[in-house]
Amino acid sequence: MTDAKDKGKEYLQGSERQTSRSYSPAVITRGGRTVYLAGHGGYRDESGKTHPGDFDAQVRICFERMRSVLESVGGTLNDIVSMTVFIVNMENGDRFTELRKEFFPEGRYPGSALIGIKELAHPEMMLEIQAIAVIS
Repeated sequence: MTDAKDKGKEYLQGSERQTSRSYSPAVITRGGRTVYLAGHGGYRDESGKTHPGDFDAQVRICFERMRSVLESVGGTLNDIVSMTVFIVNMENGDRFTELRKEFFPEGRYPGSALIGIKELAHPEMMLEIQAIAVIS
């Protein structure tokens, strides 16, 4: 069953929990170009300012970086069909899912995994997001 269709993508309707956690159980695509986004962290913004300990800022910087990369190849965040989120402190998991809702329309969430890990490339990094987008 599909919940929403968007430029060659079908988003399977999620359970109440999946919807509350802002992810789809599956996204089906037809055609388009596939873009594999490298991992994006957000401990340092584009001006060079660091955000140690500021989880919300780091999440927003990650999404803005992904938005910028996708725009450079003719896409948008709405083209993301899958993401893997690596998070240092799982206590921030609920907050991440709330913040993700700022970046995707209701019912058009990418498939996602949220994985707790010990550390990332820089000690200040609180999360890293890797994603796959399909641009129709």
